[in-house]
Amino acid sequence: MVFETFSPQETEAIGENIGKNANKGDIYCLEGDLGTGKTVFTKGFAKGLDIHEHITSPTFNIVNEYYGRLPMYHFDMYRISCVEELDDIGYEEYFFGEGVCLVEWASLVMEAIPSNAKWIRIEKDLEKGLDYRKITID
Repeated sequence: MVFETFSPQETEAIGENIGKNANKGDIYCLEGDLGTGKTVFTKGFAKGLDIHEHITSPTFNIVNEYYGRLPMYHFDMYRISCVEELDDIGYEEYFFGEGVCLVEWASLVMEAIPSNAKWIRIEKDLEKGLDYRKITID
């Protein structure tokens, strides 16, 4: 499935629609260069889960927890140097628990990602505009 958006609001709306349909145990792996809108997408996803907290990137925390219709665990693997570091935060309790996981930079820890994870790629194309994003969901 491919979506094209032309504003952060449209990107957030795509996230919200996907969040509304998320189920316990779902894992969404978000891929895209720095500044492509992974956190914008996640803000919308959180709205879809009826989460009203301010959503921030967990770059320095590795994981942020939010609570709504389902718990949402927002991971950022950018600073993870090896999968063993995930053991320190008990990632399996998140991945196989009662909530939904969104994992930025998941390709850096491929061996920890379950095979049933859904992959979302967000790309820019400056020729189509500064705010253009192509969102591909596999």
